[in-house]
Amino acid sequence: MTRVAVVVPVYRNAATLAELVARLGTALAGRDWRLRLVVDACPAGSAEVALALAGPRVAVTGLTVNGGQHAALRQGLADEPDADVWVCMDADLQDPPEAVPLLLDRLAAGDVEAVFAGRRGAYESRLRRATGALHRRVAARLTGLPPDAGAFLALGPAVRAAVLAAEAPSVVLAVGVARRSVASVPVVRDVRPEGRSAWTARARLGQSVRSLWWALRSGRARPS
Repeated sequence: MTRVAVVVPVYRNAATLAELVARLGTALAGRDWRLRLVVDACPAGSAEVALALAGPRVAVTGLTVNGGQHAALRQGLADEPDADVWVCMDADLQDPPEAVPLLLDRLAAGDVEAVFAGRRGAYESRLRRATGALHRRVAARLTGLPPDAGAFLALGPAVRAAVLAAEAPSVVLAVGVARRSVASVPVVRDVRPEGRSAWTARARLGQSVRSLWWALRSGRARPS
């Protein structure tokens, strides 16, 4: 049976972790799976909730220095070396756990090495959707990624290895510049059930600029 590792960065997500675990358990029933929660030096009680949920299906990595979403994802991928397939997703339930089998089944078709959950739905403000769409269009231009690609994705061993080797500021762009075969399937995002995003507008902009600059400097961008 295929072993699936779900990697989730955690920052100010104490209110959603228990539901995340429960919904993943239902969505992945009948599969061999484990959830890796990577607590990104969060000051708001998420570590305590994550540790309380730890068990045979849930492992916890605690980071002592806040590195951001993509650094946490890379650490989680590194901490799950024994899986066959890896899934990256957020902890705030905007990435619906029920969509994970869709990504796994598409990856299992065997013609691609990573599958992105293409962003659909009015799950953020109009401004954030517009700026996010602009970032993804530029990323697609630089790397050939699907224009709706984001950090909710399933990846196979070769793509995981490429992500870990690249040490890029963005897991998404690390997949793009790896020049592996990828696909995208549409997934409607949910409205965040609790509070606001842990990532501020300034943090999002900084991450976007660093990611695109890295892709440009990598020297592997596709010609126009």
